[in-house]
Amino acid sequence: MPGPREIVAALADGEPLAAVFVTRAAIDGDAAVAAAVESARGAGVAVHVVGATVLRRFGRGDPPPRVVAVAGPPPVASLADVLARRGATWLLAGLAYPTNAGFAIRTAEVSGADGVVADAAFSAADRRTALRASMRADRVMPVLWERATTVLDAARAAGSRVVAVEDSGTRAPWDVDLTRPSLLVVGGERDGIPPAVLARCDDVVRVPMAGFIPSYNVQAAMAAVAAERLRQMGA
Repeated sequence: MPGPREIVAALADGEPLAAVFVTRAAIDGDAAVAAAVESARGAGVAVHVVGATVLRRFGRGDPPPRVVAVAGPPPVASLADVLARRGATWLLAGLAYPTNAGFAIRTAEVSGADGVVADAAFSAADRRTALRASMRADRVMPVLWERATTVLDAARAAGSRVVAVEDSGTRAPWDVDLTRPSLLVVGGERDGIPPAVLARCDDVVRVPMAGFIPSYNVQAAMAAVAAERLRQMGA
């Protein structure tokens, strides 16, 4: 939601806000923006002071908004909290390249996922690289780093259906009900989903392919499934 008036109204109505994005110039030069930012901070909402380019991208308008708030639950959440939202959560099982993980995280956020959990042998620097490549999607959506077995156990406890996206699947995404609370699983760039993880999935879907190269990039396969889920939900 763009504009200080809308932000203050949302806070007054008790609407959850995931984050607020604002430029330093707007805080210093506009009393209404400064007051909205302070109200958001007082309510415990994360406030990110960013450049005008970020607001132009988020606001999708010309001129760009002075301040933007993202509606929704906070991005700092536990695995149980994410699964309790009863939507779609993505598990990245064994991705080898931080940049690919970042693109995958961005794809999940664009499609409205509840969160992303990565099981990857990444250093702290690798994780920072992944988050930069995601356009810092972690500022508006939970991004967690957990072992796949932990995530699968938690998904079972939460009543989520576990759906793998793998070229060994025999069903297309549109042949599976993706509107249910789901944990959607994708695997590494070379070896795919680890067999022990794949064996615990309820469904395995395969995105149709017709070319010579053996598979899509992981984020492309994710996008196909995520878009199909949105179509099924009528978005």
